[in-house]
Amino acid sequence: MNRPLLITDCDEVLLHMVSHFAAWLGEAHEINFALDRHDFVGALTARADGAPVPPEKVWPLLDGFFDTEMHRQTLVPHAREALAAIGAVADIVVLTNLGDHRQPGRVAQLDAHGIRHRVVCNQGGKGRPVAKLIEEFTPSVAVFVDDLPQHHESVAKHAPDVWRLHMVAEPLMAPHISAAPHAHVRIDDWAVAQTWVLDRFAMRAVA
Repeated sequence: MNRPLLITDCDEVLLHMVSHFAAWLGEAHEINFALDRHDFVGALTARADGAPVPPEKVWPLLDGFFDTEMHRQTLVPHAREALAAIGAVADIVVLTNLGDHRQPGRVAQLDAHGIRHRVVCNQGGKGRPVAKLIEEFTPSVAVFVDDLPQHHESVAKHAPDVWRLHMVAEPLMAPHISAAPHAHVRIDDWAVAQTWVLDRFAMRAVA
């Protein structure tokens, strides 16, 4: 029988990103980022006058962060240890919404934090790429972890037999984010999530 499969996001699941992005925006661009909002558009305002940063300027700023500032990102507590325990019994894929050209950089970044698993880059909803990974691995059971509710909805649509864990590991943001309605559970701590994932592997079938 094939091994179980864990498919996990990276930013705000394995590595902290938004707090470091916010710090860089302030230092380099005199922009405030409201961490009580789980979106980039509308959360960024100019320090000079409080005016919202136009949406067409937000994504270039995010690209700029990933161009030069990925070294700022820090490991989410317990993530490395949880993946080590899960990886002893399951295959692991990191499914990250970055441009394909950033895949080597993300691999190197995670490797520097002691996380060495296959990295797949994606743009848009994650349901189809998750379904593709399920077809490739044919696992005995699979678990998907992500911080964005829309990806849980996408996976529920395209790969409904996958267990779905909603995690927002940024403590400044998590209290302001509702549990994803299409996830099976919300857990923001890998020390707890590890047990839940291993229990799903033992249960196999989605309830």
